Amino acid sequence: MKENSVTLKAGELPCRLTRARAAAFRASGQLPPVKEPAKQQNQKQPQLRANPKRAVSDNACLQRKKRAVLQDVTNVFCENTYRSCFNSTKIQGKKSKLAMASRINVSKVAPSAAAQQHVRVHCKTKSFPEPAKKCSPFPIALRDPEIANIDDDNEDPQLCSLYAADIYNTLRVYELARRPNPNFMDTKQHDITQSMRGILVDWLVEVSEEYRLGLDTLYLTVYLIDWFLSRNYIERQRLQLLGITCMLIASKYEEINAPRIEDFCYITDNTYTKVEVLKMESQVLKSSGYQLFAPTTISFLRRFLQAAQASSKSPSLELEYLANYLAELTLMEYSFLNFLPSTIAASAVFLAKWTLDQSKHPWNPTLQHYACYKASDLKTTVLALQDLQLNINGCPLTAIRSKYSQDKFKCVGSLSPPKLPETMF
Repeated sequence: MKENSVTLKAGELPCRLTRARAAAFRASGQLPPVKEPAKQQNQKQPQLRANPKRAVSDNACLQRKKRAVLQDVTNVFCENTYRSCFNSTKIQGKKSKLAMASRINVSKVAPSAAAQQHVRVHCKTKSFPEPAKKCSPFPIALRDPEIANIDDDNEDPQLCSLYAADIYNTLRVYELARRPNPNFMDTKQHDITQSMRGILVDWLVEVSEEYRLGLDTLYLTVYLIDWFLSRNYIERQRLQLLGITCMLIASKYEEINAPRIEDFCYITDNTYTKVEVLKMESQVLKSSGYQLFAPTTISFLRRFLQAAQASSKSPSLELEYLANYLAELTLMEYSFLNFLPSTIAASAVFLAKWTLDQSKHPWNPTLQHYACYKASDLKTTVLALQDLQLNINGCPLTAIRSKYSQDKFKCVGSLSPPKLPETMF
């Protein structure tokens, strides 16, 4: 005890006070009265508890803060706001909330009223031009009153009125770049003939009707067949396999609900297996470079039919059906590979208009502007198409003619055009 004894100031304790240490301190006379520190502590406690919710900065020196747990960074702003609210008194919290609410109301209401006044004054002083007057697909060419603007309908988003000119200019480029070889029967194929190709296309027309496939699917199917035959030799036993495989690929590309592989195998009376179709599909895709998009006749035909009926009060379904019928006839004929798809589409519209109405010239300035062909440019194609239409009655391939001889197509398959005079071109 003597070694550990030290001189203490009044009210100062060296360590934790126990009963034994208190008795020892009393005996040595170094311990102040036990009740005095208690009184001092009791006197200091009200000072510590006077403001139990004061700011954290006041207690920073008294106690060491604990390290906060990592939380979502998105809650940092809210956490700081809540901390400042919880560290203030209740009265100050209520006042601050009222002050914040008044600030929010002022900031929300006052600027909006000022903004409304600014907008009203701005609208009165300045008039904005209408968007329709700004955008014009062909501002120079359409100064001609004889040319109707078929791209002024901005209400139908599927017409792509703002981009139609650029779209069809791009299609013009791709129809040249993605064109099949028109002489592949002489240069590449030695086991199949033109008539075999025609029989295949005629049968595929029936298949497309059976599965209710769209025209885009049918045209893309024939295109893929010709593209493959332009670059690969094939035996006649596998020609039908190529046909159903190309229709499978076109269906996947164009249709929402494409037929299954089993459906195409069934339509061939299970002549080919699923494995053979999948193998041929891989060969067709590799041959096309996995580029399935290609402008076909139907791609241009819709545009030209829209231009042909620009001045009509109501669209003519008979004109559309007849033009589709004439264009579809060219799918079976191998010789029409010598013509571009846009040329065939323009010639189909030309001949369809002439078949239905001989009182006026079928080619007008609007069609010439949007098709980019003069009547003289279409002479060879129109005459070839007319011969095909007149000689279809003696052809054994009747799928297309039977299709368009139905009432739902207004029996346009039974129409025959009058002779075209030379003055038309």
